[in-house]
Amino acid sequence: MQDDAYLNSLPVKSGFRLRGIEMSRLETFADAAFAFALTLLVISFDKIPSSYDELINALKSVPAFAASFAIVVMLWVGHRTWSKRYGLDDATSTILTMLLVFIIMVYVYPLRAMMAAFLSAFTGGWVPTELQFESYSQVRGMFLVYGVGWLSVNGTLALLNGHALRIADDLHLNPLERFDTRTEAQAWTLVGLFGVFSIAIALAVPEHLLGLAGHVYFGLSVVMPLHARLRGRRRRLIRAP
Repeated sequence: MQDDAYLNSLPVKSGFRLRGIEMSRLETFADAAFAFALTLLVISFDKIPSSYDELINALKSVPAFAASFAIVVMLWVGHRTWSKRYGLDDATSTILTMLLVFIIMVYVYPLRAMMAAFLSAFTGGWVPTELQFESYSQVRGMFLVYGVGWLSVNGTLALLNGHALRIADDLHLNPLERFDTRTEAQAWTLVGLFGVFSIAIALAVPEHLLGLAGHVYFGLSVVMPLHARLRGRRRRLIRAP
């Protein structure tokens, strides 16, 4: 149990008391795993260039790496925010964090491959890609693999925040903190649902429309800012003193 004196002594960020300001072994392990995942993004396909042409070709792969890097960092920030806010180290938190780490380790391969394939198609082949498709069924399968990974990794972050909300009384979350926890879980769920939309499209549309299964993720650029705006508006109404 956390007494009022302890809670009042905690550092506060945006109105949220940070119960996990001291790094736990769980957070340290997760940070190391995310760092290793970023390493896998670099070495998953590439080799050290041995000629000028290979060097230029490797540099052309930077946009695919940058896009993949941004997504992994987004997920790391999500877990770091959860860790700092709640400081949880119980069995459920450990299991979900280990699940998140496992998914990330597997997900980096389809993530990098899909980013390279998409940017190669978008740039007319200027960005190189090692992923070659021999049939539309393979393209469909790749969208399914990516969609499952996207749903799984974002869904796990939603479950972590949902777990914190379930034990809100034990954590002594105030109304603002409960709101932030609930809407954080909702946000990660919403992001993950785009994986479901992509899977549904990949399974339903004819071959010549399979590209829509990838384009659906662009909807995040509209839906998430809208969600953040509505969230901010509601948050201001209940902001704790």
